[in-house]
Amino acid sequence: MEIRRNLLRLLAVLFAFAMVAAACGSSDDDDSSSSSSESASATAEDHGDDHDEEEEDTGGTLSQDAVEKAVSGEGSDEAAEEEASDCAEDRSTIEGIMAEADCNRDAIIAMITAKMEAGEWGVNSDNHLIGPSGMEIDLNACPADWDDKAGLTDDQIRFGQTTVQSGNLAAYGNLSLGMQIWFDYIDSLDVLSGRDIEFIIKDDGYVAAQTIEYVDELIESANIHLLQGLGSPNGLAVYDKINEECIPHPFYLSGHPAWGDPEIHPWTTSRQMSYSTEAMLWGTWIKVNLADQLPVTVAGLVMDNDFGLAYEMGFEAYAEENPDVVSEYLPVRHDPAAPTLTNEVTTIAAFDPDVFISMTAGNPCLLAIQEVEASGLYDRLSAAFTPSVCKGIAAYMAPAGMAADGYWIVGGGAKDTTDSVKMKEPFIAFARDLISGAGEDPGISLTGEGVFRGYAFTEAFRIADALPGGMSRTNLMLALRNFKIYHPGLLDGLVTELKGNADAYFVEGSEYSKFNATDQTWEMVGDVVDANGGTPNCRWDKANGGCR
Repeated sequence: MEIRRNLLRLLAVLFAFAMVAAACGSSDDDDSSSSSSESASATAEDHGDDHDEEEEDTGGTLSQDAVEKAVSGEGSDEAAEEEASDCAEDRSTIEGIMAEADCNRDAIIAMITAKMEAGEWGVNSDNHLIGPSGMEIDLNACPADWDDKAGLTDDQIRFGQTTVQSGNLAAYGNLSLGMQIWFDYIDSLDVLSGRDIEFIIKDDGYVAAQTIEYVDELIESANIHLLQGLGSPNGLAVYDKINEECIPHPFYLSGHPAWGDPEIHPWTTSRQMSYSTEAMLWGTWIKVNLADQLPVTVAGLVMDNDFGLAYEMGFEAYAEENPDVVSEYLPVRHDPAAPTLTNEVTTIAAFDPDVFISMTAGNPCLLAIQEVEASGLYDRLSAAFTPSVCKGIAAYMAPAGMAADGYWIVGGGAKDTTDSVKMKEPFIAFARDLISGAGEDPGISLTGEGVFRGYAFTEAFRIADALPGGMSRTNLMLALRNFKIYHPGLLDGLVTELKGNADAYFVEGSEYSKFNATDQTWEMVGDVVDANGGTPNCRWDKANGGCR
């Protein structure tokens, strides 16, 4: 009994998820979908620095220490004071949600405006953009023809995006569709000083070389105000140039830890939980829920590009640091464009792991679920995980049928507009109505996720537009680096926030969920815990194995 109590106490401290080891059973696994995206070939020029080894090991990853502090309540008085808000919360209706958003946005605008009018923030006499917590961007380093108002016309905000709408991961193109639907809704409200959002989408097919070409075209010919992209390899191939051009590059569609680098790449951010943090949380789950079997063997099916390798490296680091939890870790890589995963799963099945973790994206998530079941491996596993980027039910879980039943996920808090339970929530019902009203299918998970992505953008746009001087690239960066909202597309308890250079990751918490294929829903096990502000920044150095 004492051992049992210790295990439960450890679980509560590590992640406040009251699960028991028996919950992770054998049989039926699966899951996959959307919340981000990844894939395809790419090379990137990476930066390193001379930080010490201890810093290198923690950058871009939410530490267990940060989780423990969040769960134990250490510093809770300070956090409660900081969280205090005069905004009424009524999330039972769409009107209440929108009213809360208006109130929070007004508070952020008032705070930033006061700082700008006091001369503390904004563009100073040295032509540096100054913001909170060490935020400082030298605008003298921008191109000679750089324009703070570039991409703005009397009636447009020109927004460029590179994404995938063709090839093996074409389903992620529905993210852009959902974003466009939300932008059309915001345009109908006329809340951006008479400007509509002109969304200029380029299909790079998840090929980094094509991403480079389209980014050049959007910068040089399309007169864009800001850029967004999708896919870790693709982003790593272009984020140096985008930052050198001083173009806002927010809410990148990937959870690669490299996007948390406010010093060298201050113009780039991502809204997703870091993949490195997700890998650590897989290990945490194993340590607590398979305690009677430790150490265990783990196999990972890894997409062979910068996206998959971020997962692989993150879990490899956990395994090396915790040999009492993971005795052996076998990563098996696959070509992002492979039409089948039979050979890779056959290799994994021969290894006969205790735990299987899918570290892939797009259609391979579905293939992995199907192949693991077909190989007979699923029935021998103690647990199987699908990645956060494959959370969407309609996209990948439903097509897998009962093979998806029982898969676990560290989901990063994202809701799914096709979840049979979540779709009854006011904002999700509203989003589904918008999608239907646009003549599109509300039964596509990624389209709903695109609406959520669009929501974050337009909250930032509306803040920037209301600051002294109106919409501009520098005001948009001040809005993003002072961002703190309730996002109705995330589970309650998670905050979407950045604080200047001190906190470079918007979402730093998650839930553990298990898929119920009968009811077509993710069933959360335990509580959501948000260790907001606990992830050290990451200066990515691929050549030397991670963050510096």
